[in-house]
Amino acid sequence: MDFLAEMEPPLRALWYVALPTSLIFLLQTILTFVGSDSGDGINADFDGDLEGAEAPFQLFTLRNLINFLLGFSWTAITFYHSIANYTFLLLISAAVGLAFVWLFFFIIKQITKLAEDNTFKLEDALQKSGTVYLSIPGHKEGPGKISISVKGSQKELNAISLSERIETGASVRVIGIEGGNLLIVEKI
Repeated sequence: MDFLAEMEPPLRALWYVALPTSLIFLLQTILTFVGSDSGDGINADFDGDLEGAEAPFQLFTLRNLINFLLGFSWTAITFYHSIANYTFLLLISAAVGLAFVWLFFFIIKQITKLAEDNTFKLEDALQKSGTVYLSIPGHKEGPGKISISVKGSQKELNAISLSERIETGASVRVIGIEGGNLLIVEKI
């Protein structure tokens, strides 16, 4: 650590922030990938009302502090000799630190989208429109098939009509479910 003793005090302070922050960030990253991470970091004693916010995590956490300090300190160290105005350097570094926190929020939001339950349930097809794939006999004489898009996935499902026969290619709307595995449809 002799190289720190010869530096200007502001630059030395930035290094004193950057080194432990980088070590903690590295440990957090390793623990996250190993699976030993506990949630969203250590909770700060912040009792703010965040109801109505659509964030799956808290804003004031150790992880976010580390992300901010990591971006802030390394940006300030990198541009210390390039930007002569120290106040401007700190403002640029703070903006990069905030960008690191925003990037973390963005990544977490994208990851939480992967956790959505997209399991298909027949009830999801109710009131949706589709196309007859195999003609449907009328008056519950037997099932035909319809092609329908549910939650962005195209499905071919058994269907019956309560009234007239519906020919292949006709547009239909799902109006009910019978027996847990059969859609009741009507011609549109």
